[in-house]
Amino acid sequence: VVDLSLGWWVILKLSFLSLPADDLADEIEDVDLEEDAAWGEDEGVEEGMEAHDDSEVTFSKHTASVFCVSLDPKTNTLAVTGGEDDKAFVWRVKDGELLFECTGHKDSVTCVGFSYDSTFVVTGDMGGFIKVWRVDAKEEIWSFEVGDLEWTEWHPQSPVLLAGTADGNCWMWKIPSGECKTFQGPNCPVTCGCVLPDGRRAVVGYEDGTVRIWDLKQGNSLHVLKGNEGHQGPLTCVASQKDGSLILTGSVDCHAKLINSATGKVVSVFKAESKPAAEEEAEFNSVESLGFCNVMPLAAIGYLDGTLAIYDLATQTLRHKCQHESGIVQLLWEESSPVVYTCSLDGAVRLWDARSGKLISEYRGHSAEILDFALNKDASLVVTTSGDHQAKVFCVQQPDR
Repeated sequence: VVDLSLGWWVILKLSFLSLPADDLADEIEDVDLEEDAAWGEDEGVEEGMEAHDDSEVTFSKHTASVFCVSLDPKTNTLAVTGGEDDKAFVWRVKDGELLFECTGHKDSVTCVGFSYDSTFVVTGDMGGFIKVWRVDAKEEIWSFEVGDLEWTEWHPQSPVLLAGTADGNCWMWKIPSGECKTFQGPNCPVTCGCVLPDGRRAVVGYEDGTVRIWDLKQGNSLHVLKGNEGHQGPLTCVASQKDGSLILTGSVDCHAKLINSATGKVVSVFKAESKPAAEEEAEFNSVESLGFCNVMPLAAIGYLDGTLAIYDLATQTLRHKCQHESGIVQLLWEESSPVVYTCSLDGAVRLWDARSGKLISEYRGHSAEILDFALNKDASLVVTTSGDHQAKVFCVQQPDR
């Protein structure tokens, strides 16, 4: 049973066998890189936020909070969602029709995701049971049980799955054969991770504030940032620039660090503005999400206190500060424009122009906090999940560029 009274970020956070692994190493080496009842019920939710619904489709098969969502990257026509009801579903975005249920989980499903070519979908629960399903056959083709699961992520160019667990291990499997490697970090939970765009390295964050950049082929740490170079609290999120040259890391210490992935050196530290002591005692704050703009040298950082900070990477200075009514859960950049999307605990999705810092539009429809969201390729659809037991699809009106 999940205790949601501690806040959504705790839930998401609570969320290789020895092998010569030549075959798995070859899989990475051969990639052609040139190719292409909800938490507190109404706690933290404004009265009347369900008064109108901007969504086009509502998916209502879940019977408890829906924690996570992913869109299939090949066609953007399918979504997978997982929730506190120990269930995961694959369904059609255009009408909410159920394609199949991912059965067999016995704990809250906190990790879901489609493989790079949409052939497979992974579902993982807090207890550490990971399942992979073949989408076209609607059947389970592989499963594995680890310790308490923190996160999963697919390799961007091959059928290789990574996962981080509470025992300090990062796992990597070739799917569907199950060939496996482990990357042993410090003896504390692996709280977040991201495969870099070159497909040969991954950046991983740990509960003790350590950041490691791993060589996935060799299985060794290329760079380790800890102590003053690392964070002074658990890592919450990591992100990579499109070309993989820069990495952003975020933590409960309210700092985001800009790191050169080649040298492992910290380029800059972005800090949340300090508040008066009384306010600091009254409201906990942390970095919850971050990411790079693909078309301009900009980065965005979202905080639990509702602040969206836009930084100019060329000067490493704050460009805009956009305030939300409540905590930011996640942010995503549009692929081909300087527009950043945010979802928050007040149940709204918002679009921001990073050049001006102005709010473009917002979309509502949930009666509880949004816990995750996904954006399709052309940024015309947003799929959200919420503590109200529902997932929703919003059609986004594209602003004039």
